[in-house]
Amino acid sequence: MVLGHAAGECKEATAFPRMWLRARRGDGTVASEQSAEQILGSAKAGYAAFSWGDLDAAMAQMADDIEWVVPGESAVSGTYHDKEELRALYMKLAETSYTREAQLILGDEEQVMVLLRITLGGESSDQVDILTYRDGKVVKGRSVLDTLLGKRVLGTK
Repeated sequence: MVLGHAAGECKEATAFPRMWLRARRGDGTVASEQSAEQILGSAKAGYAAFSWGDLDAAMAQMADDIEWVVPGESAVSGTYHDKEELRALYMKLAETSYTREAQLILGDEEQVMVLLRITLGGESSDQVDILTYRDGKVVKGRSVLDTLLGKRVLGTK
């Protein structure tokens, strides 16, 4: 596993034994550290682009057939099935002065977890995005978030 802070360089955590840092696939083979670093770099670039307001650059990190799940019962909860649906979600969130800042990014060659600090309608909360990568692009995402905040700010479906 490779660890990196959103604002800093990708760093491998050296405080842990080396065997804990290397992601093992289901078949027991060790994943390449370089590919994990590339995926982590891709995630950092996407979240940085989003925080700068460059939605096109952020969306470039995602596969055309991405699936993104937003839990809860708010007006934006549900499963989004491609880039255009996901773009529409972000545009709706932008109407509420939505911001997100990556605090910590953890990942291996297939999955990344991003700890975020979000602001939605003037209220702040922590959120975790769990991303699955294929061929260098995000193919699946799931947000773990304060569902009550979403309902308060965005209403229900």
